[in-house]
Amino acid sequence: MQYVVITFLCLSIVLYFLLGGADFGAGIIEMFTSKKNRGKTRSISYHAIGPIWEANHMWLVIAIVILFVGFPTIYATMSTCLHIPLALMLCGIIARGTAFVFRSYDAVKDNMQWWYNRIFRYSSFITPFFLGIIAASVVSGKVDDTAGNFLDAYVFGWLNWFSVAVGCFTVTLSGYLAAIYLIGEANDEDGRNRFINKATWMNIAAIFFGAVVFIAAWADGVPLPKWVFGHVPGIAAVIAAFASLALLWWCVKKRYDGFIRILAGFQIVMILFCVGYSRFPYFIALKSGRDISLLQSLATEGTIQMLGWALLLGSLIILPALGYLLYSFQKKANTIEV
Repeated sequence: MQYVVITFLCLSIVLYFLLGGADFGAGIIEMFTSKKNRGKTRSISYHAIGPIWEANHMWLVIAIVILFVGFPTIYATMSTCLHIPLALMLCGIIARGTAFVFRSYDAVKDNMQWWYNRIFRYSSFITPFFLGIIAASVVSGKVDDTAGNFLDAYVFGWLNWFSVAVGCFTVTLSGYLAAIYLIGEANDEDGRNRFINKATWMNIAAIFFGAVVFIAAWADGVPLPKWVFGHVPGIAAVIAAFASLALLWWCVKKRYDGFIRILAGFQIVMILFCVGYSRFPYFIALKSGRDISLLQSLATEGTIQMLGWALLLGSLIILPALGYLLYSFQKKANTIEV
């Protein structure tokens, strides 16, 4: 049952990066859109993310609950040593959700819309930035759980070149995902070309910051090249990611809008797989050189059994409900268009 729990943990993290990342990317795309086109971009983004903007955070909640119940040592270490970026990320999620609701459903359209729009955009940037920082920090080997002062214990574990570079990389990936997803939502040629242009620039930015991540890893002594290129599955994943990237832009030209979303998601999965495969089952790399393993930090057997069954039975309810949510919103949209 322990592998069932670990599988659900990995799936929830991947799905949050994919769906939540694209969700945050909608605000990032809006941030880099000209004033005259922001209204159109906002309308298309709302149509796309409206059905799942709140449901996306379900995957984050599931991951947190799994860590809290099933891996208490990992949860305690992260929530203590990385509580600052975690708090900032959660503040971004709250601010973004609040701004989205008020700017979309506020009965009175007044000057507060100016604030709602900016809070939505900036929090859409902040949230994936700190999500990337947290993800990088747990593998960077900078987390010091035995530190004797505030800075070493709570700041330098995440405030370093590698973590910041991964944070920027995550932001660009979120914008790239959103732009790719939104290509198929545009209802005119001008809108489609605008999102293709955004996707192109976000793709270039992602490649640039991807290179910066490797430079920062070298500067901070993080063995990232070994994790990515030190094993056959990692090399295969890199090749698959670049091949799917070339295929994606060919599909964009051919207007296979549904397939390009699958390819964009596949690329993110391959990026996560490269590092995850070489690190498994280790979850947190500590400054002392010790790694906290998923298999060695499990809760009691009875707890894992109950958690595993709860996840399996819960998925039978959650996944069909989520599918119906998407179906009902799509049906509503089609009815309105008719």
